[in-house]
Amino acid sequence: MIDELARAEVATRPCVAAATWAMPERQLVEALDAAHRLEQRLAAIKLALVRELDGRGVAVAEGATSTATWLRDRLRLTVPAARRLVDLAAALDDGSPVVREALAEGRIDAEQARVIAATMATVNTTAGPQAADQAVGILLEWADQFDPSLLRRLSSRILDHVAPDIAEAAAGKALDAETARAARDRHLTLSDLHDGRLRLTGSLDAETAALLRAAIEPLTAPSGPDDGRSPGQRRHDALGDVCRLALRTGELPEHGGEPAQIVVTTSYDALAGQLGAGTLDTGLALPAETVRRLACDAGVLPAVLGGTGQVLDVGRQRRLVSGPLRRALILRDGGCAFPGCDRPPRWCEGHHLRHWSHGGRTSLTNAVLLCRHHHRQVHHHGWQVRLAGDGHPEFVPPAWLDPHQRPRRNRHHRPAHRRDRPQATRPAGTPRRPLGRSPRRTPAQPRPP
Repeated sequence: MIDELARAEVATRPCVAAATWAMPERQLVEALDAAHRLEQRLAAIKLALVRELDGRGVAVAEGATSTATWLRDRLRLTVPAARRLVDLAAALDDGSPVVREALAEGRIDAEQARVIAATMATVNTTAGPQAADQAVGILLEWADQFDPSLLRRLSSRILDHVAPDIAEAAAGKALDAETARAARDRHLTLSDLHDGRLRLTGSLDAETAALLRAAIEPLTAPSGPDDGRSPGQRRHDALGDVCRLALRTGELPEHGGEPAQIVVTTSYDALAGQLGAGTLDTGLALPAETVRRLACDAGVLPAVLGGTGQVLDVGRQRRLVSGPLRRALILRDGGCAFPGCDRPPRWCEGHHLRHWSHGGRTSLTNAVLLCRHHHRQVHHHGWQVRLAGDGHPEFVPPAWLDPHQRPRRNRHHRPAHRRDRPQATRPAGTPRRPLGRSPRRTPAQPRPP
């Protein structure tokens, strides 16, 4: 086997540097199919080797805790990937040889083989080996047409084809088993990355998954024609919006004797001069622009420090945009005031037109409601915000977006009776008609049409 694999490696080496740009399209497609078949054949060989090594206990003999951890170090795989490899090798070894042959011939790939092997094991337990053999034949036919995801979905109803008399009862048991497995395997892992980011991984049960989708999907639509975020970035931002809303409700339990919150520490000079970074309570640094944006709608707690950094005095917290002022902003703006945005008020933060650290007042004439995405747009991408003559905010785009820098407004939140309708004028000296009363007509006056 080693000699044959070495010859295969030598034979395929020239293909790596082949001039694919000079090949006709038909040959490109044929080469792609051949490479895919070869890849699956090699996958079948690797699975057979993994199964034999696992059965002999080679990993434990060499000091590893399991074959998966041994494969991680040997092949530089992640532990989940190595574990899936070991599990699939065992499933193919215990299952029908037809599946192994299909993988070796390149008719199915490793993920399809995983689906077929798992389905066959379930059918064998539920309806017996004869039904399992029938299921394998059907699934192999489906694998010629469907990818692993759709094949897995179709396989959940395989008993309707091979054992219809027990399909309904088996479906109920399978659902119970899936629910129990989802409850057992549910988890959420937060992994700190070295650059301050956080990797979010986990497995949600069906109910929690539905809750998450219901919470973030309404917030994942593009905020306007200029929204250049990818779908993944919009989902990321939507999750942040949901977390902000939860923190804003004040109904979360206390954490360490304080309300649930994030804490950013920065110097006054850095905040006022737009220079320097801030520090989260987790020790991670934030750039100055992010600190200034967060300070727009946050509690600011001034503290006086001595020369060696000791705290000499701590002032009282001031909430910049809240209470009656926030309610007034909601009445005026109706939601995010950025042009084209339809985010409602509960998803919005207060933004100072003239920043508080630059002497800007906390007042209705110096504040505007912005959702987080557009709050960041204003802070980082050169938009200017001002109040027009009628007291409503308007946005001046940066020159790279509109060389004429024509002001724009949000028309989404304003009621129809307020949308820039021309106001009727009354000549000076004309008496005002009392409300609710029609002018009296004399018989000589003609009836209006």
